[in-house]
Amino acid sequence: MAVWKCSSCGETKESRCKPKKCPKCGEMNTMVKQETEPSQTSSCGSKKKGCKKVG
Repeated sequence: MAVWKCSSCGETKESRCKPKKCPKCGEMNTMVKQETEPSQTSSCGSKKKGCKKVG
């Protein structure tokens, strides 16, 4: 799983896929993926259901 951080308010959320909006402030498209260890990979775009590949 990846950790996403809102560039507006700083709220963080752990999720496999990029959230469309911040769960705290509600701003759209402000969630930025935080750096993780190289051994961890995102499952977005894999066979998991409900996870859409983001541009």
